[in-house]
Amino acid sequence: MSATKKLMGHVYAIFTILVWGSCFVLTKELLTAYTAVQIIPLRMGLAYLTLWVLRPKTMKLPWKDELMFILIGITGGSFYFFLQNTALTYTYAANVSIIVALSPILTVILAQLFSRSGERLGKFVYIGAVIAIAGVVLVVLNGQLTFHLNPLGDLIALAAALMWAVYSILIKKYTERYDNFLVTRRVMLWAFLTAVPLMLLTDGMPDLTPLFTTPRILLSWLFLGVFGNAVCFAIWNIAFQRLGVVITNNYLYASPFVTLVVGYLLLDEQITLMSVIGAVLITAGVIVALKKPKDA
Repeated sequence: MSATKKLMGHVYAIFTILVWGSCFVLTKELLTAYTAVQIIPLRMGLAYLTLWVLRPKTMKLPWKDELMFILIGITGGSFYFFLQNTALTYTYAANVSIIVALSPILTVILAQLFSRSGERLGKFVYIGAVIAIAGVVLVVLNGQLTFHLNPLGDLIALAAALMWAVYSILIKKYTERYDNFLVTRRVMLWAFLTAVPLMLLTDGMPDLTPLFTTPRILLSWLFLGVFGNAVCFAIWNIAFQRLGVVITNNYLYASPFVTLVVGYLLLDEQITLMSVIGAVLITAGVIVALKKPKDA
């Protein structure tokens, strides 16, 4: 693979993290009109329609691949967001952010255990992960030196992190086999179809009126569905293909800091010296993790 393609893989990953880090702030806006569970099919449905516009082609799959896409749609879509949002109802947001940031570590473990391609990892991946996680903790705590354990909520958050790690491993093979936008569209379809029963069993059908009467709600929904899901999931999959799931997922460590900055710009939330130090550690950790072994 050419150096240019690898460079663009990094660009895609950075762009995605900038968007995903902003999604938390805009999700707060949607939560004023909808429940956390209702937001999931609203985002997935819009993402699916967007990807049809971007790539208006049909995609025929063998039944075995279709079954795998159902699993991928669950692990990276409906259940991932369901578990993450549910964890927030039982434990602190700081706990959830830190625990979900363990996804790259879990991805490393799963990649070594189950990936046939066997992404070769050097010691720098592990060293960088430890540095980045330390940075994530500082950014998320943001000056508050308290971390409260809640077994149920924390375990649910850990399950969400595991879901993302499984998704990362499963999706890579199909990004190499099919068009990435078509792959993402299929994932969004099954994420939507599996999220709807969760919504109906918990909070019921959402009232769509706020989407078309409140500009802030509409803009937040469009950003989350079009960019947060449709575009960024597609180009994140391209980054998987070009960089590997482990290297790409290392960029997830930067997401809490992006959220912090966007929250400061849009919500006037405080940025402390601790969070700045955390940002430096996150950056350093990712740089270390991306360092190639000498014998590579």
